[in-house]
Formats: sequence, C-alpha cells, structure tokens
Amino acid sequence: MTERDARKAVVGDARSRIVRAGIRCVVRDGLADASMAAIAQEAEVSKALLHYHFADRAQLLAEMVTLIGRRLITREQGTLERDEVSAPVDVLWRWLEVELERGELRALLALSALRDAKVRDAAEEVSTARRTSAAATVEYVFARLGLTARVPLTLIADAIVAFLDGLALDSDSDRDSRVSFDVFWLGILSLGD
Repeated sequence: MTERDARKAVVGDARSRIVRAGIRCVVRDGLADASMAAIAQEAEVSKALLHYHFADRAQLLAEMVTLIGRRLITREQGTLERDEVSAPVDVLWRWLEVELERGELRALLALSALRDAKVRDAAEEVSTARRTSAAATVEYVFARLGLTARVPLTLIADAIVAFLDGLALDSDSDRDSRVSFDVFWLGILSLGD
C-alpha cells in the first residue's frame, strides 16, 4: 500500500465513522438532538475534522440516508438469501422485528422528511431502491409459495414499503405489530394465483 492509499484509507475511515455515528445519534436521540457537535462527539472526532469531511449538516444527513437505505436493503435481501426458506413470511417477520428494534428505519423516515434538497434527493434514491428490493422480495415469496402475482409487483412493492414505514412510525405503540404484519401479508398473498 502506498502512502497515498494509506492516507485515503484513514480519511475514508474517519468519514465512515462520522456517518455511522450520526446514524447512532439519530436513532438514539432523535433528529433534533443530532447536532454536528453531538455527532462529532459520538464519532470521537473534532468538530473541525467533521467539518473537513462535511461542508454542512445536509451533506452529512444525505450520506446517513444513503447508508441507512443501503444497510436496510442489504439486510432484507440477506434474510432471504441465507438458506432454503420454507416459511418466507415468518422469516420476513423476524427480519422486520429486528429492524424495528434497531430503529434505523424510523431514523430514515425522520431524515426523509427534511426539506433540504441534498437530503431529499438521497431519500428519493433510497425510496426507489427500497421499492425495487421489496418487488424482489415479493417475487421471491410468491415463487417459494408457488404463486403468480395477479397485479404488477411494483404496486405490491409500493404497498409493502408504505406498510413497513407505517409499522416503523407506530413501533412505540402497544399494538401487536406481528398481527398487523400477518394480516397484511395474507392480503398480499391473496393477490396471487
């Protein structure tokens, strides 16, 4: 490794550490309390280093949106790829239960509500990617269950993303999310032959 490559790795590590720290702050404390100072402290970097990597808060928040979206999609896809899934809806519930506990989906929704153009653009890209991933998930579940969708997968995917977002926003209630999830998926499966 050359000296220049080593410097790039250190810079990339600090930048990545700041983004991950920002996500932790938003998940733990909420968006309003995730100030640049709080994120710098969480990342164990100086505010100067944070501002070296991110010209403004919007740039940092946009990268947080992108990373949360990428991690969420990767975990969703990984859930169904691990092994032979005999009960795909149950596997999806276990994935979602962990996601709701993790809190990143709720943080993503809070970040996506911001009006800043950088954050909004990142949120739109993540939303498109999430819908594409949801369509692949539906296709997989239908195939595993020997069903063929009677409506376009993209419409079903949109409904799934909206439902998951609703569960994430409602995750603090005493409502039984598993029952809602099962009823929702029964409805989704009824769209297949």
